[in-house]
Amino acid sequence: MSAPPVRRPLGKLSRRELLPLAGAAISALATTMLLFGRLTPLDGKFGFVVVAFLVFLATYTVLVSLTEGRPAVVDRLMTALLAAAAVTAIGALFSVIVFVFIKGWKALTKPNFYVNDLSVTGPQEPLTSGGILHAIVGTLIMTMIALVITVPLGVACSVFLNESKGRAAMLVRTVVTAMTALPSILAGLFIFATWILILGQERSGLAAAIAMSIMMLPIIIRSADVVLRLVPGNLREAAAALGAPQWRTVWHVVLPTARSGLTTSVILGVARGVGETAPVLLTAGYTATMNLNPLKDPMVSLPLAAYELVRSPQETLIARGFGTAAVLMVLVLVLFTLARIVGGRPAGRLSKGQARRATAKSAADLARFEARQMEVGR
Repeated sequence: MSAPPVRRPLGKLSRRELLPLAGAAISALATTMLLFGRLTPLDGKFGFVVVAFLVFLATYTVLVSLTEGRPAVVDRLMTALLAAAAVTAIGALFSVIVFVFIKGWKALTKPNFYVNDLSVTGPQEPLTSGGILHAIVGTLIMTMIALVITVPLGVACSVFLNESKGRAAMLVRTVVTAMTALPSILAGLFIFATWILILGQERSGLAAAIAMSIMMLPIIIRSADVVLRLVPGNLREAAAALGAPQWRTVWHVVLPTARSGLTTSVILGVARGVGETAPVLLTAGYTATMNLNPLKDPMVSLPLAAYELVRSPQETLIARGFGTAAVLMVLVLVLFTLARIVGGRPAGRLSKGQARRATAKSAADLARFEARQMEVGR
């Protein structure tokens, strides 16, 4: 009677799996160093990494095939490829973040960078003068206006897509899907052509906010549509059984149940809009001064400020540009983290605070019903 097969642990590498991996890595490094240093005229860091990885895959495949069958060899090879792809993606992202912070660190460490604008700062002024307050305030104003436009439209459109099953809903869903891949420069050109050239309006924060809304709207609609689909159907059926019309079911049952997911969709839309440069460049213009009026005069955002400052030949302005990009990256990272935290609960699951408020409201309703029954009994 043969012994039962040993189960392979999936959470960690066993010693039997670790030895071929280490041997292949050492062999690939030694072979590549030999090829690049002695046997061939190959040169370059990128080529060294590519050749070393290919040699590692070949060596690792041979070593695993000595003790394992074909399925195990394919499994280990695909695991190595996926791990390499993940390391490459994370490494590229990490290198970009580190590069931006290193280039802008001198500006980021100056307190005036966050509380001043560039209205009285010349190109040769040191980093102790001037800042990006005008870009931070401009970004907040544009984002608030864009939210006023996109939140009602996005939620209403997602409700329409979920509650309506006709051809119109299919057409709207197709258009929204196409708009998700819309290049941002086209949104900026559309608002520039209609709002500024045809209607004769000037470049302003309002025009930029409208252009940002075009980019944010499909993200909010798609995300909210997915969230509303997750609302349990028995909640709608229970509301219909109680005689509630469709609009009341949506308002009192569907939307409150999907509240956390809808908040996440709005945050994701904001993260998309905040990082847009081309629409703001075409519709808002650039200014180095503070402008609190979105209806008049140019207004700058963080991406546009970073773009304009990095293009400058002066080292101080370049440092301010990379510092602005670092602030923008931190802002987007905070938004995505917040979306992850808020959207971590499934649709219908309440937070602790919401559960306490719902319990208190239920107790108040029960007391009111009991008081009404006592009045009827008298």
